[in-house]
Amino acid sequence: MTRPFLFFPAIDLKDGKVVRLRQGRADAVTVYGDDPGAVAKHWEDEGARYLHVVDLDGAFEGEPRNWDGVRAILRAVQIPIQLGGGLRRRTQVEEALQMGVTRVVLGTKACDSPEFVGALVQDFGTRIVVGIDARDGMVAVKGWTEKTTLTATDFACEISDLGIQNIIFTDVSTDGMLAGPNCTAISSVCSAVTCNIIASGGIGGMEDVVRLRSLAEALPNLVGVIIGKALYDGRIDLKQLEARSR
Repeated sequence: MTRPFLFFPAIDLKDGKVVRLRQGRADAVTVYGDDPGAVAKHWEDEGARYLHVVDLDGAFEGEPRNWDGVRAILRAVQIPIQLGGGLRRRTQVEEALQMGVTRVVLGTKACDSPEFVGALVQDFGTRIVVGIDARDGMVAVKGWTEKTTLTATDFACEISDLGIQNIIFTDVSTDGMLAGPNCTAISSVCSAVTCNIIASGGIGGMEDVVRLRSLAEALPNLVGVIIGKALYDGRIDLKQLEARSR
């Protein structure tokens, strides 16, 4: 492979705590810590080269709710972070970027208003990322609580045409289930566009990472994977994973 394959430890924030959800359900929460900065520093110390941070309260409510947690993470680490969840106004995007976030992830707003994304890409380029969350192949929005009539592949093509260089694709049904990624869905999205795809959802162990790495050999625009519960439950050793990939 000509480019590095990135592993993004996921830090999901809810009520100021680091949590994981099962299939995106707000009523299926596991709390892993009450100090987001300490968790971020742990993953940096384990070798993480990038962090994926989600404001879950923001995703459900449509407004950022965990700025304090994000600031704590930014103070704690030197590696870049990408942030999503509830960022639906330009002022919020600008505030996140000014705060020190490297990339902002837009989901619901991108689906509602592609022109909004296009304008941000014009001004901020690769610092704007779109998250495509799919349930049964259809785009899900508002913290995954609503399923649209738009297919994930059609949406990926539409977003790619706006100049987006990075898309995060999450298969909602596999998220937090540790049962393996939906490689068929990931392949479909990768094949539909030329921009970079970061996979998310379903990673349960090293064998799943190996599968995605193999898939990336055939799909060079599959450039990374977000890993959550498998890291927190100790099913994957990040330090070992990063050491193998260098």
